[in-house]
Amino acid sequence: MSFILSPIDTVESISPADFKKNYLDPRRPLVIKGLTKSWPAREKWTAEYLKSVVGDKVVPLYDNSKADPSKPINSSAAEMPFNQYIDLIKSQPTELRIFFFNIFKQAPELLNDIVLPKDLMGGFIESMPAMFFGGSNSVTFLHYDIDLPHIFHTHFGGRKHVILFENKWKERLYCLPNATYALEDYDVANPDIEKFPALDGVKGIEVFLEHGDTLFMPTGYWHWMKYIDGSYSLSLRAWDASISRKAASLYNLAVKGGVDSVLKMAFKSDYAKFRERVAIKRANKALKAGRPF
Repeated sequence: MSFILSPIDTVESISPADFKKNYLDPRRPLVIKGLTKSWPAREKWTAEYLKSVVGDKVVPLYDNSKADPSKPINSSAAEMPFNQYIDLIKSQPTELRIFFFNIFKQAPELLNDIVLPKDLMGGFIESMPAMFFGGSNSVTFLHYDIDLPHIFHTHFGGRKHVILFENKWKERLYCLPNATYALEDYDVANPDIEKFPALDGVKGIEVFLEHGDTLFMPTGYWHWMKYIDGSYSLSLRAWDASISRKAASLYNLAVKGGVDSVLKMAFKSDYAKFRERVAIKRANKALKAGRPF
């Protein structure tokens, strides 16, 4: 036995009332296949078009390597001109990916090609649309977003494999202390249950995104992603309406993010090993206690 993965709810379209009642309020993930049908981006954002508007802007690249304990989280592994990188992911497998790229600063005209789904919910952070690019061997490690937004994640140009978990499973997922990401020593797609027994029976949701699909990821959801094809995604972020969630977001940004970075820089590998020991201890304790209840 391993993870227990269920298929995601999928609709072509959805009314605002149904979305609020069945997905936003209960915080349930959803794929909306037709959300982008009216977007110019759906047909316009080819690899060649994006190359033409961004050009040779040098971008930081990330790979599948385990995080270096001596560096802050999200430290890049390499750099490359954007147009060369797009040629790379479209021509051959690679682990290299672009993380949280505000492409609209380089090409503001791209904003005219998307439509924020404000009919479904409010609170969109209009200053923070971001794109993610990956080669067919690249993986986004298991984590949840530190600022706790709701996310509308639209995929373009290929396929992407996504596995989601509710935040209540974080101890069983070997969440590192002072962090919003998990121990990187297991393969989420094929975990070694003998080595990581707390993963056994953890319930999640699995989805394979195709071109134009939009994934609604509620606040606090853990997500792991693997690019099946060299392709790219757009994330639109929105605040949860609750005051408590906004407070938790500020706490994460100010305390978790800040404390984690300071301790990593100060104690390097010793701190990394300590965090891993604590994550394993907490996971085993949660498994023994049968949490979450």
